[in-house]
Amino acid sequence: MNFKKLSYLGSFAHLKDCPEANKPEFAFIGRSNVGKSSLINMITGVKGLAHTSSTPGKTQTLNFFLVNEAWHLVDLPGYGFAKTPEHVRRAFKKMTEDYLYQRETLQSAFLLIDSCVPPQKADLDFANKLGENQVPFVLVFTKTDRKKSVKNGNFVDAFKDKLLETWEVLPQVFLSSAETGEGKDELHHFMHDILQNYKTSQQK
Repeated sequence: MNFKKLSYLGSFAHLKDCPEANKPEFAFIGRSNVGKSSLINMITGVKGLAHTSSTPGKTQTLNFFLVNEAWHLVDLPGYGFAKTPEHVRRAFKKMTEDYLYQRETLQSAFLLIDSCVPPQKADLDFANKLGENQVPFVLVFTKTDRKKSVKNGNFVDAFKDKLLETWEVLPQVFLSSAETGEGKDELHHFMHDILQNYKTSQQK
């Protein structure tokens, strides 16, 4: 999986304004401060492609990038940031759900989960909503290099156990670290296989 050419297509506040849905897409979503921008930069190998910030909630639009002239990478707003005003949270929620539930070319959403904290209701609820609406997605646990994550390694298993209370079979799971590069190859292979399957399906 290579990222020979990446270009920023724009940031959009409404699904209707997004680029035409004529290419396969991967979307990244997670709670604020989960390390989404860092993971996107790690996966693409382009430092600064997605802007990282010490202040949660900085992503406030649907941010589209065109990769190799062939597919879209979409950076979605985070959720669960308490300091965001209620009306703003509602707008983010509608924007994100409109995209996830209606975008016909979405191949998979990457739901990022912080491996350093116990299972969070917001994450479990979001995963359940994706399942209920039949949105294809995988779980990506972030920050696995951190001492807190290593010390509390059971948080990944604890999250899976909680999710199994409502799921019969879990979505595919990846472990990742933007610092060490863990998970990069596995995520590349996953995306590559999906893109190949999409290409094959379009040729039939």
